[in-house]
Amino acid sequence: MAPHSAHPNMDAHVSNPHPTSPSSPPSPGPEPRLAPSLATQLHQTALCVLAVEQGRSLSDVLPQVSTALRPGVQALTFHVLRHLGSARALVTRLVQRKPDATVQALLHSAVALLLPEEAGDAEGARQRVGLQYAPHTVVNQAVDAARQDRNTHRQAAFINACLRRFLREKDALLADVAGQPVARWNHPMWWIERLQRDHPGHWQAILAANNQPGPMVLRINRRRTSRTDYLQALQAMGLSAQAIGEDGLVLEAPQPVERLPGFGRGHCSVQDGAAQMAAGLLLEGREWSMADRVLDACAAPGGKTAHLLERAELNLLALDVDARRCVRIHDNLRRLGLSAEVQCADAGQPAVWWDGQPFDAILLDAPCTASGIVRRHPDVRWLRRAADVDALVAIQHQLLEALWPLLKPGGRLLYCTCSVFRAEGADQVQAFLERHTDAALQASPGHLLPGTVIADGEFNENVPGGYDGFFYARIDKARP
Repeated sequence: MAPHSAHPNMDAHVSNPHPTSPSSPPSPGPEPRLAPSLATQLHQTALCVLAVEQGRSLSDVLPQVSTALRPGVQALTFHVLRHLGSARALVTRLVQRKPDATVQALLHSAVALLLPEEAGDAEGARQRVGLQYAPHTVVNQAVDAARQDRNTHRQAAFINACLRRFLREKDALLADVAGQPVARWNHPMWWIERLQRDHPGHWQAILAANNQPGPMVLRINRRRTSRTDYLQALQAMGLSAQAIGEDGLVLEAPQPVERLPGFGRGHCSVQDGAAQMAAGLLLEGREWSMADRVLDACAAPGGKTAHLLERAELNLLALDVDARRCVRIHDNLRRLGLSAEVQCADAGQPAVWWDGQPFDAILLDAPCTASGIVRRHPDVRWLRRAADVDALVAIQHQLLEALWPLLKPGGRLLYCTCSVFRAEGADQVQAFLERHTDAALQASPGHLLPGTVIADGEFNENVPGGYDGFFYARIDKARP
């Protein structure tokens, strides 16, 4: 991750965070077309999986897939990545020699689709959901997919033999890999071990939640409509939703944003319930006006920026180091009917952009491992390395030190990351407080854990679909 770049975010990752099922027919139109074959989608899925295994983010790879194929390929790719630990272990058992990387990615993809659906046990064992095909269909379509690529067409018979062997010996092979933590939990071993240290009572529940798709959550723009009115608009379309937080609605079933009432007119945005907490935590407890200077230090793509402006009149500066992502901030604010100053700048280098006028409030949504939003970004777990944690902790430290002098005495800084790792949350803040005697920690949620496990391990079963993993700490600056 580049220094001070924004971490992956659910509304920035791909064009549709809630894809339709593979092979589902396109929406009715004047010229109905046949849905893409599973073989065609598997071919593209294997290329996406290969790209991730070679270190590329899906946010870069998926936009390169054709529009007609993208929803199905995204759904398949997400499914494969949620089961990649199991698929890798099983393919290792099926082959005597490691095959070409392209062949291996296709085998990983096909085996992931052939895995049986399982319900998690009381201890939080693997859970399988979603994509189920007849086994012979997967095998035949995987062989057809192999024939579509010059790197795999000569290996079609080999792929056919491997997959048929898997079907014959499935029970024995599954039992053989069941004791491997990476195969069971579908996360790298270093990740599993860190969660065991950070959350010894809940690490299994976190891993299980990570392997389930997150619900689609909307944030209602209170400047354009009310949550009650918007819920009625959804119900008029036959869509069900439940309230979450102060401005959120959790949809019973994901929908294309184009189908959401008033989306183009700025009535709502897509944003997880955990991310929606930022505005309230920063603004609570006082009246705000345009006289108040607020900094959103790592703002792209602008979800939290917009929520702050939906909640209060503010003189707000939004920064991001990535010029392309600054365009996203502008686009989101324009759709929502909001206005802020947007600058492309490194928040950690205030000498370049700061005008010398202190801020009343600062939101620092710091670059992090994104370990809390894995259910929406299943590639993250396979892209991160253990060393990334320390590197990102150093960036967070530098940002906190650079921004703290910019805050007025009596002002407030909300530090947050979409991480469940304590090094990026509780430990980072504790070290900051020890360095700064003028800093006081206010009542804050701390670590929110994904799924129904929230607030540092306390269970809350009343949150529909649960939250993403996040960390929040509000730090107030003492007056002289």
